[in-house]
Amino acid sequence: MNRYSRQDVLRILRITSRQLSAWERAGLIATAADYGFQDLVQLRKLRDLRAQRISASNISASVEAMKAVSGIPNPLLEAGVARRGPRLVFRHLGTTMDPIAGQFELDFEGGGTRLAIVDDEAPSATQIQNKIGALFFEGVRREEQGKTAEAAALYEETLSLGEHAPAAINLGTILYNQRQFERAEQLYRRATVANPDYALAFFDLGNALDELQRLPEAIDAYKAAIRLSPGYADAHYNLALAHERSNERRRALRHWIAYVKLDPVGPWSNHARLQVRKILDREELAIVWRRSKVGLART
Repeated sequence: MNRYSRQDVLRILRITSRQLSAWERAGLIATAADYGFQDLVQLRKLRDLRAQRISASNISASVEAMKAVSGIPNPLLEAGVARRGPRLVFRHLGTTMDPIAGQFELDFEGGGTRLAIVDDEAPSATQIQNKIGALFFEGVRREEQGKTAEAAALYEETLSLGEHAPAAINLGTILYNQRQFERAEQLYRRATVANPDYALAFFDLGNALDELQRLPEAIDAYKAAIRLSPGYADAHYNLALAHERSNERRRALRHWIAYVKLDPVGPWSNHARLQVRKILDREELAIVWRRSKVGLART
């Protein structure tokens, strides 16, 4: 079975070391030097949930409550997960559970206790959702094996059955990496419609629009990602770059500074600090700024 280093995980899932460490501290993933495929699936779920602005503490509380009431060892892997307000509900064996509230709903058609008459010849909504989930995760598995064409076909099939933001994002990213930016943009935009609270979808949309040289639209997309997830360091970085290319250096400044605060170590942070210094010097800004906060003191 393939194993992935921490750096591989950060690259594949496009998360920061700080995010991964926070999930480890919260007990949502075991601290490890390397990870297997199931770990990647669990980390992808965590990334997607955080993109919906659910805090690590709320995710942890819901997971622990679900373990207690269901006996499921790993609810993030073994049950379907959805957001309900600030916490999670889990779908398992035809039941939707809110373990913190202690509420259980029979989930005949994916809509709580609502009963519906279904044509015996047609698949039920639950069956369709199960098939969507199976196709998607098989697509993830093929993608991690390097079988990109097979993964793309599985994501296409997933989307043919219904809206699924993660499948749209993953397929969009395959096309983006093939420099098919127009098709990637369409898929990322589809993901933002399927899940308007998904910060990653808006971030990826911004990247595609940037490649298409539609800079004002890219800026709007990055701003949307930051509104949904103010601590999204990469969105601040890319928005700063976009503002600079639009000759909006003062607007870029606040996002360079935000990036340095969120990700203070590494080459990208060093570049952001350099840009802050250049803008302050070039614009001759009379700004009262505590440089020590973001480590901007000259050496």
